[in-house]
Amino acid sequence: MKICVLPGDGIGPEITAEAVRVIEALDLKFELEEALLGGAAVDATGDPYPDATRKLAREADAVLLGAVGGPKWDNLPREQRPERGLLGIRKDLGLFANLRPAILYPELANASTLKPDVVSGLDILIVRELTGDIYFGQPRGIENRDGERYGFNTMHYTESEIRRIGRVAFEAARKRNKRLCSVDKMNVLETTQLWRDVMIELAPEYPDVELTHMLVDNAAMQLVRAPKQFDVMVTGNMFGDILSDEASMLTGSIGMLPSASLDANNKGLYEPSHGSAPDIAGKGVANPLATILSAAMMLRYTFNNEAAAARVETAVKKVLAQGYRTGDIYEPGTTKVGTKQMGDAVLAAL
Repeated sequence: MKICVLPGDGIGPEITAEAVRVIEALDLKFELEEALLGGAAVDATGDPYPDATRKLAREADAVLLGAVGGPKWDNLPREQRPERGLLGIRKDLGLFANLRPAILYPELANASTLKPDVVSGLDILIVRELTGDIYFGQPRGIENRDGERYGFNTMHYTESEIRRIGRVAFEAARKRNKRLCSVDKMNVLETTQLWRDVMIELAPEYPDVELTHMLVDNAAMQLVRAPKQFDVMVTGNMFGDILSDEASMLTGSIGMLPSASLDANNKGLYEPSHGSAPDIAGKGVANPLATILSAAMMLRYTFNNEAAAARVETAVKKVLAQGYRTGDIYEPGTTKVGTKQMGDAVLAAL
């Protein structure tokens, strides 16, 4: 079983190293091999998704990613920016389904900016379509028209793309509390009218799942007002990008939340929901728990090893119960630790 490890940029190498230590401690005989993606790849090869990385990612059973990007590369041509590497590997591997859990651990209730009674017990799963929508739609660009610059992007979805992600979401809801909220903007966008129509057509195949619909602006508001009303949410690429980041902050720190991006056969790319945090890179203070929990998702979804996944998640819960905190989740009365020390604590708990 082969894992492609892409440390990436910023804090990526630091947090990925701790997740790798946890994977190796499980003694499951994985073969791990590193490669370059994002800004690090641009610096070394001029390409954010080099051919060597593409070859390894295709051969591997799963991919573990740290984070990509940073202001260092913001002035490069768009095709060379680190984010193009991330979009490229998602497209190349056909990773159309992004799963982002937003779970509030009881010990971190005070870390949320919302009142504890609003977020206590929060457990949401956001299913985001990842390879379509406005991020990939053509035509796109910036042109000169009538004497001024004109920027344009194209939002589109095919029925089959919507049906494919819809099934993933219905299946996920079936394994949880059997409630699925589909998020769209059908009152304005024809693309998302089609989205709603297809979701409604799918619903009779899942009679045990309650399907509801919500406009994206209302969904954004409801996530802050009463987030526990949601079980599973499913939406398109752009709306999902925004809503999943909003949901992550309900939990107190984006540094706590993992994600999985899956193809039709559950081959996946696993990464923390946060970015590369260049302002703290190299300082040894980043929170590695989201990356460690991403490794747990990898064990569950790609390698179908529920026991190992549960071991890792239980170890993280134990560490939090013991009071260990990185700076992003620290509060008085707890023990402040750095990246490696948090990794040490998880290994000890394992």
